[in-house]
Amino acid sequence: MSTESFGYKQELKRTLGFVDLVIYGVIFMIPIAPFAIYGYVADAAGRMVALAYVIGMVAMLFTALSYKVLSEDFPIAGSAYAYAQRGIGETAGFFTGWMLILDYLLIPALTYVVAASALSSLFPLLPKWLWIVAFLLIGTVTNYVGVQVTAAANRLFLIAQILVLIIFCVCGLYSLYHGEGAGRLTLNPLFQPASFKPIMIFSAVSVCALSFLGFDGISMLAEEVRGNSTKTVGNATVVSLLCVGVLFVLQTWIAADLAAGLKFKSLDTAFYEIAEVAGGKPLSLLTAWSTALTFGVSCSIASQTAIARLLYSMARDRKLPLVLARVHSAFKTPHVSLVSVSIVSLGLSLGFLDHLDTLTNFVNFGALSGFMMLHVAVISHYIFRKRSRSFLKHLLSPAIGFVILAYVLYSMGMATWELGVAWCGFGIVYYFILKKIFHRNMVLDV
Repeated sequence: MSTESFGYKQELKRTLGFVDLVIYGVIFMIPIAPFAIYGYVADAAGRMVALAYVIGMVAMLFTALSYKVLSEDFPIAGSAYAYAQRGIGETAGFFTGWMLILDYLLIPALTYVVAASALSSLFPLLPKWLWIVAFLLIGTVTNYVGVQVTAAANRLFLIAQILVLIIFCVCGLYSLYHGEGAGRLTLNPLFQPASFKPIMIFSAVSVCALSFLGFDGISMLAEEVRGNSTKTVGNATVVSLLCVGVLFVLQTWIAADLAAGLKFKSLDTAFYEIAEVAGGKPLSLLTAWSTALTFGVSCSIASQTAIARLLYSMARDRKLPLVLARVHSAFKTPHVSLVSVSIVSLGLSLGFLDHLDTLTNFVNFGALSGFMMLHVAVISHYIFRKRSRSFLKHLLSPAIGFVILAYVLYSMGMATWELGVAWCGFGIVYYFILKKIFHRNMVLDV
């Protein structure tokens, strides 16, 4: 199916293949993402960090499967916004997109804050805002000139991250079996029956869910995929999630056993302290530098790509100012959306500069809310509209995914809920203005 069959003009450049999409998803999720938030996950999970990541991967797998089936019927940009709009209706689509904006708009800011925090410990005399501005400029320029440049940069950063991860795992295992930490790999990072509590683990999952955000961004690139296969986006979504999930569990398992008996100086630097146990100061510096550059450059590029496409998709449907749907005549990129995201990200980064944990929860609230609507869209579109009898794929799987995500949301703190409800309230007011004052009525023929 072509973009034109859904009533849109093909404006974006189709240059990406299956491998490009998988690499994009993996880069967006960041193979070394636990480096940055390990301390917070360990604190919430009672050091059963690997278990939190296993549960997170399973929860997100159900979501990835819902993305897979919907991307086959609706191969257009917009991710869960487009799927809910087409699978449920206009209103559901708007609010799904509205909640995803909270997620995607905060992710670039989050990446800059993580990078600045990692580098501030190495260069204490330089202000954090300086790093934020530098990384923001790199990400904006790279995205502005075209998605093919982004894809090339992604490949280089992926190779670098895998090398760092291999070094950590090798050094970590060597240190473990030579007397450091627990002295060997144990099952404690996976399960400790004496201290296990579901609410505690799911509270940790609500934090580590941040590491998995990004596989959903692949669907934002649906209109930039070459070829006519409608399965490319969905297959890449599932493959990238599984690849990264395995890496997350492996590195946190080793780290948790290395950290046995270790009291962290700071939750922000917990992983770097563990790396120092594994390989001394050089490995600690390597992991800190890798985190900074990966979040500041690689992930910021990927996250800007995603939010720009979401704004572009909603704007061409006249749910946001139409100027955000403008495409650069030469680079074929939504340049107005990109510049707008950069300006907003700068303000958010400076505002949350010393509140990484709060920013993490806010990002997760928007993403998980959008994912829940995605599962509803699967059931609505296939079971009620198309009368599908594939109950496992179109009813049971999305229903399980919905329940898991609902429990993770329930486990979040009150401050996160207050922001989420407030953002939803703003959305209701904005939607009312669109409908009643500007008379926007974009009912789609689905």
